[in-house]
Amino acid sequence: MFFELSKILWWFVDPANLLLAALIVGTVLLWTRQRRLGVTVVSIAMGLVVAVAVLPVGDWMTQALENRFPPLHKLPDKIDGIVALGGVVDPWISKARGHVSLGGTVERLSEFAALASRYPDAKLVFTGGSGRLMSQELKEATLAAPFLDLLGLDPTRLILEDQSRNTYENAVLSRDLVQPKPDETWVLITSAAHMPRAVGCFRQAGWTVIPYPVDFNYEGNEGFGLTFNFYLGLGKLSGATHEWVGLASYWITGRSEALFPGPDSTNIAMAREVRG
Repeated sequence: MFFELSKILWWFVDPANLLLAALIVGTVLLWTRQRRLGVTVVSIAMGLVVAVAVLPVGDWMTQALENRFPPLHKLPDKIDGIVALGGVVDPWISKARGHVSLGGTVERLSEFAALASRYPDAKLVFTGGSGRLMSQELKEATLAAPFLDLLGLDPTRLILEDQSRNTYENAVLSRDLVQPKPDETWVLITSAAHMPRAVGCFRQAGWTVIPYPVDFNYEGNEGFGLTFNFYLGLGKLSGATHEWVGLASYWITGRSEALFPGPDSTNIAMAREVRG
């Protein structure tokens, strides 16, 4: 039920949908006796449109997410397993076009392959089912398998989890599949902006992992100037809002161990060692 409700409720809180709804309601009111109210609603909506186009709100929100877990370039000598989260392959385009269609988060797979080569004895888990509300027949993990083979991953080492529909299910179903032991060392690969929510879910599932964030979009300490690009600003704001709303909803419903999960002492020590 959580999966279905999250998809439906997101439609109502997506900044793009909220702005469009406000403009529609305001325009309709302009043609009624509530014209003054319509002018107010349209004016507020247009003010927000300008703010989204000019202010780098989405950049601020995303950079805060990416900065939560620093990049790691040093890992333990022994790794028992590596988990890569899906969200890379579009199963429907892949099936329709006859070859694997990749999105902008392809670093999840390239780093997965790199670590797999570096740790030849580690178990390899790729987790991703279908995130669509009305279509569950195509599974990302299944359609990603040929590309993982092209990257040189040994199929006999690869464990595909293809039933998860969201990040929490990634954690729980992968845990149930591989049964990690408390003394084992596992690495989690996902996009930097998504890492806080992912780590929160894995910890809540009782699975301690080393966060290995990839797919960074920001240097981490840059300032942001004013722009005038509504399309770009709205896209960034929508993506960042989706992640922050996800963090809050997962925490409220008990699917994450914290509202804004952060690195533990082990991760901090690793990051400091890398920086010298």
